Amino acid sequence: MSQTARVAFLTGAGSGIGRASALELCRRGYRLVVTDRHADRAAAVAAEAGDAIGFAMDVRDWDTIRAGIAQGDAWGGGIDVLVNCAGINSPYTVIDTPIELWDDVMAVNIRGMFLCSKAVLPGMIARGGGVIVNIGSASSLVAMTERAAYAASKGAVLSLTRSMAMDHVEQGIRVNCLCPGSIDTPWVDRLLESADDPEGLRAEIVARQPMKRLGTAEEIARGVAFLASDDSSFATGSALVLDGGWTAR
Repeated sequence: MSQTARVAFLTGAGSGIGRASALELCRRGYRLVVTDRHADRAAAVAAEAGDAIGFAMDVRDWDTIRAGIAQGDAWGGGIDVLVNCAGINSPYTVIDTPIELWDDVMAVNIRGMFLCSKAVLPGMIARGGGVIVNIGSASSLVAMTERAAYAASKGAVLSLTRSMAMDHVEQGIRVNCLCPGSIDTPWVDRLLESADDPEGLRAEIVARQPMKRLGTAEEIARGVAFLASDDSSFATGSALVLDGGWTAR
C-alpha cells in the first residue's frame, strides 16, 4: 500500500500533541480519523486537515471505541495506523492522589490504550499489517516527583508497547512508544493558570530542561510521523525519546 493511501486513526487529537500529530500526518498524505472527548475539537481538526473525519470518542468506554473503530474502518476502508494519544495528568503524590483520580488516569492513559489497540488489531491482522504509535512520556523511563498516577500509567504504556510488539511482530504489525519530555501544550497552560506565580513556575520548568526551553507539539508530531511511516520499518517495541536531553542527565 502506498503511504499516501494510508489511514491513521488518532485518539486525543483535539489539541496539543494529538492535534499536531494529525496535521503532520495530513501534510504527509495520510487520510485521518480524528477523535477526541470533545466533538467540536475533533471536528475542527478534521476540517483543518481536509481528507479526514472527526467525532467524539471516550477511550474509557469499550462500546464507544468499537463503534469509533468501525466508523473509521467504514470511512477509510481499513485503519493502517493507530496513534494512541489520549491522556490526562495528575500532579500528586500517592498520599495526595484522590482514589477517583487515580482510577481515571489509569482508565484513560493505559486502559484506553489497551481498549483501542484491542479494537483495531483484528483488522490490521486481517490486512497483513499495521502500525501502532503509543504516546508515553519521559516519566515512562525516569522518576518524577508528584506524578504518582501519571508516572505509573506511562510506565505501563512502555511495557504494553513492548508486549504488543512481540505478540504481533510476525503478523506485520509494528508497535512503538514515543516518550516526550516537557512540551508546551494546553496542559502546561492550564498548569500555569492554576499557579500562584505563573511566570515563576514557567521559569522553573524551563530551567529544568537541558536545552533551556520546552519542546513543541510540532516537534513531537514529527516523531509520531516517523514511527508511523516506513522510515522506521525496522523499529518495533522501541521507545523514541524526544525530551531535549532530560532523561540523559
